[in-house]
Amino acid sequence: MLTRRSLHSLQLLLLLCVSAGAMKFNLFNRNHSPKEGDVRLSGSTDGSEGRVEVYHEGRWGTVCDDNWDMAEAQVVCRQLNFPGAKSVIIGRQYQQAPGPIWLDDINCNGTEKHLVKCEFKSWGETDCSHKEDVGVLCQTGSTNETINDSTHSLDHSISLSDDLGQIFDSGNGCDFLILVRSPTGNIQENGTTEMAETKICAHKTILSQFPLFNASGGISNITVDVSSSCQLLFSSFIRYIYTRKIDVTLSSAICVHWMASTFGVKQLMEDVGRLFSKVIPDDSTFHNQVSIYNYAVETGDLILKETCVQFLAWNYQNLTRSPAWNSLPVELLGALLPRSDLVAADEYFVLQSVERWITEQKGSISLEIQAELLSHIRFPMIPAEKLYELESNSSLYSSHKNMYREKMLTAFQFNILLFSKLATNPKFSKDSADYQPRIYTAEPWSAAVDPSKKRPSYDHQINTHRRYGYQYDSYYVYPTPSPYAPSVSFSTPVHSSLIFKNNMIKWQANIFKSQNECSRNGLRCESFPVAWLAPNHNPNNMLYRNRVMMMCKGTVCQVQGFKGNLAPIATNGTSCLCSDEQYTYRVVVRPEYV
Repeated sequence: MLTRRSLHSLQLLLLLCVSAGAMKFNLFNRNHSPKEGDVRLSGSTDGSEGRVEVYHEGRWGTVCDDNWDMAEAQVVCRQLNFPGAKSVIIGRQYQQAPGPIWLDDINCNGTEKHLVKCEFKSWGETDCSHKEDVGVLCQTGSTNETINDSTHSLDHSISLSDDLGQIFDSGNGCDFLILVRSPTGNIQENGTTEMAETKICAHKTILSQFPLFNASGGISNITVDVSSSCQLLFSSFIRYIYTRKIDVTLSSAICVHWMASTFGVKQLMEDVGRLFSKVIPDDSTFHNQVSIYNYAVETGDLILKETCVQFLAWNYQNLTRSPAWNSLPVELLGALLPRSDLVAADEYFVLQSVERWITEQKGSISLEIQAELLSHIRFPMIPAEKLYELESNSSLYSSHKNMYREKMLTAFQFNILLFSKLATNPKFSKDSADYQPRIYTAEPWSAAVDPSKKRPSYDHQINTHRRYGYQYDSYYVYPTPSPYAPSVSFSTPVHSSLIFKNNMIKWQANIFKSQNECSRNGLRCESFPVAWLAPNHNPNNMLYRNRVMMMCKGTVCQVQGFKGNLAPIATNGTSCLCSDEQYTYRVVVRPEYV
């Protein structure tokens, strides 16, 4: 079980709120203390709906529905970073509101940035009761940019009967009391935080399957402190222990995951962790993504940890330029550097970023740890001209001179010797990661394929040659690019080593979005969109493990390998917030010796 200190820290992180545009989740908001004039939605498990509450003089209070319409609802939803409001909700019971009624007869024009900037009676002046508390339903996305907060039904019941669920619901014979507490945000007269409490009566026999509940011996009750956003979900979590069934939405995933981790319900933790691939937030500062990684390490969820590391590897270049880079945990950097799916301009960029990170630590990282991080740099993959300048340009060369010299010697040998010659050296291993490319986006190894552009169809390209005083035309034939499919032609060396610098290979890349487009090129495709990347010839002793990247507004959402010349791309199941027309694609050539 998590320590009380880490549990408290996590509660501060679990202030879940659905944010602008389409289910962006501010899962790990560091500014957890409410401020004067803040608003929130309470009483609902759906983060985009609830009773409107406003914070004033250290307490949350409600708003009367008198004079309330869509103008006021729009202000609340936009203050909470939703695109706008869907509807006003009047008369719905969102549990009992414990605080005062702060606002009445409010009048907004709809353009205010904060609800308290609208006209209203004096604070706390009202003739309403809590039965007149107003609620709103906010938009979670636009027509072009949306990820629905869809429900995922997890069923691990196998042969268990729903009768157990009925036993839990009835409470008959229960002998174990769970007191669930969460902070309301209100400050009491004695200066302490007010706590909301919910009591759940369960059965020791059921809970004893999970020792972390301590439901054994003479113990008959426990107290669990949770965030206010998770409190409403705790009963559903306990019911899952009876039935092995639970409905999880994207907005409730973090709470259910934390509960499962805290009480050792491993299967539920792992399955909910898989949903995080859809809710990793698009945070340009990368603080949220790093916080989720730290949370995954703390809870021991290897699936969630891998999901985070993969996302950060795909977006490594953006990560190195973000505010989170200099404070990146050394363990996380150590997890990123060995990966071949790390996306960067080239290997020299990777080296420079690691040197910059080490330098920014201002001596707090030992030479041994520095050397361990630098050992993952793939020096043979650094362009030869940059290798030549490395001694004078590297900020850490003098501190690790012997290692740099050894790595550079290996890299120069790789650039000037044929593979057959290298293979005679007992120290050379073609399977070493040092000789495997990552996903390099710098020219000439990659090209963008813009789905919005069309190109004319043709069957042949003509090269004009002169030989022995005569001119002749030679034809080379490509599969015919569809006039309706975006395409690009580009050339790369056969291999990245220097001896192949002038031995070029030409590539044709397309993104097909229909079977008609595939058929025009003599292909049969199983799903769409699908990337196609083909060379004009296949060099001997070379293997190409090419990749296609799908991106949304600069964020890499998916990296897919080619099987043959085709790579199917799944646009669903990602955390990216683009419509099909907004995705961009980049193909990357990755040559390896056979």
